[in-house]
Amino acid sequence: MSSALFAELAYWQQTGIRVGVGLAAVLLVAGALVYMHLFKAVSFMQSRLGPMEAGPYGSLQLLAEVGKHLQKEDIFPRKADRFVFGAAPFVVLASTFLLVVVVPAGPDLWFVDSELGIYLGMAVSSVSVLGILMAGWGSSNKYSLLGGLRATGQLIAYELPLILAVIGVVIQAGTMNMADIVYAQANGEIFGLGIVGNPYILTQGVAFIIFLIAMQAELAQAPFDMPVAESELVTGYMTEYSGMRFLLFFIGEFATAGVFAALASVLFLGGWYVPGIDPSANIMNVLGPLVMLVKIVGLTFVVFWTRFTMPRFREDQLQRLAWKFLIPIALANIVVTGILKVTF
Repeated sequence: MSSALFAELAYWQQTGIRVGVGLAAVLLVAGALVYMHLFKAVSFMQSRLGPMEAGPYGSLQLLAEVGKHLQKEDIFPRKADRFVFGAAPFVVLASTFLLVVVVPAGPDLWFVDSELGIYLGMAVSSVSVLGILMAGWGSSNKYSLLGGLRATGQLIAYELPLILAVIGVVIQAGTMNMADIVYAQANGEIFGLGIVGNPYILTQGVAFIIFLIAMQAELAQAPFDMPVAESELVTGYMTEYSGMRFLLFFIGEFATAGVFAALASVLFLGGWYVPGIDPSANIMNVLGPLVMLVKIVGLTFVVFWTRFTMPRFREDQLQRLAWKFLIPIALANIVVTGILKVTF
């Protein structure tokens, strides 16, 4: 659908299309990541086959899992706060859908083209903390409450280096508009050469590493999985959930991984840009989503490779890494970036 034709539609029609496309993008990407990484890639890394019975090569196992959870009873603990307990997974998932709104996949493929796009993205990514704390508190379970408190402390600690890492990119690009950040990388030069543009992974490599570490912690993936430590807290804030609500938490975990990877690809890997092709060309509205998907798969593979490789941090180690190492390094990166921006 062309942008001119889209603009002629009524507001409610535009909103309906955006919501439908957003749901499809988040759910399809989340499903693809579950199958490729959780079911297959990690299985091969551990010298096993993974699911093989449901569909060719186990390709329908995810649908079987969804069907299983939808058939399970949606149980509310007797002493739970029913509203808070029931709303928590929707709040967590809403944070993911709000975050995908600011991520562009092509020159005309965006939901909201805001001049404060990355600011909006960082703001709505914090909403998930509220949903996790609601789940821990509303469950009326001490394991869930401990998991919720751990998650809250962890997410607050690692949001700071996440945001500080993004500031270096904003300073270098001179804008908070997500599409303009892509164009800045596509049209940039490094050492006087513009053959591949200037993807900020080259000049903001320190920020990129900090962003990936903070992203791992924001997703509560090992070695940062203290909020759901099975050996200590059963499954933490998700202990009392079953049926569809547990499924929403599961979808949210992988959907958020995909959206954060998309955010990282826009900020550090040039987004939909391909060297040698004009980033504003119409063809990039077709190739752009495919380019983004490849980058998302690559970054999320790193996330799940780390998850199944590294042992869990203790709580004191986890907090020390954020406050004593990542935040000071991110602040130093901002200072150096600002000096170089003014100087050159």
